[in-house]
Amino acid sequence: MSAQAWLSQGTLVLASNNKGKIAEFEKLFAELQLPVDVVPQGQLNIEDAVEDGLSFVENAIIKARHAAKISGKPAIADDSGICVPILGGAPGIYSARYAGEHGNDTANNEKLLSKLKPLRKENEVIDGMFVCVLALVQHAEDPLPQIFQGIWKGEILEVPRGENGFGYDPLFWLPELQLSSAEMNKEEKNKISHRGQAMQLFKASLEK
Repeated sequence: MSAQAWLSQGTLVLASNNKGKIAEFEKLFAELQLPVDVVPQGQLNIEDAVEDGLSFVENAIIKARHAAKISGKPAIADDSGICVPILGGAPGIYSARYAGEHGNDTANNEKLLSKLKPLRKENEVIDGMFVCVLALVQHAEDPLPQIFQGIWKGEILEVPRGENGFGYDPLFWLPELQLSSAEMNKEEKNKISHRGQAMQLFKASLEK
């Protein structure tokens, strides 16, 4: 069955209970004008899956299969985070729980800053990148999940800037724009972000 055919059947479950992600996805889905109702898994009383993969791809697939199995509907899942090469790619898949408590943005940001402080050198930037992997499954045992990946490159600030967004947005600096991710509005961010890139690839796959 083509993506267009099964999407036209009605409902796509969004395998996330993260309010920040859900808000961004709802905005992105509205902008894409897809012929489908996107339902966050929380509305179906689906709890978060156990993310025991070792990569963004593995965890995205785990979450999508989990939501599809319980709902009986096609599901799309996002696994995303920030990777800092000088830290060997950390926080990576552990971004949301880097400091121990899942979703504590302030603690996670503080831990990242403390890890980077001894590594900073005068007049040298520290590179970082936001990564988003979307996994789309037609059913829980779909043997061919569709994968869409977006990578957003920037630098890691020494102090937070901005009040918008969530997660590590206040530490993610875009030198070409002279803004942090948390200083951008949703429309600006969605055009170029890791999640926006992955969603554009998803949209393109529906148009084939």
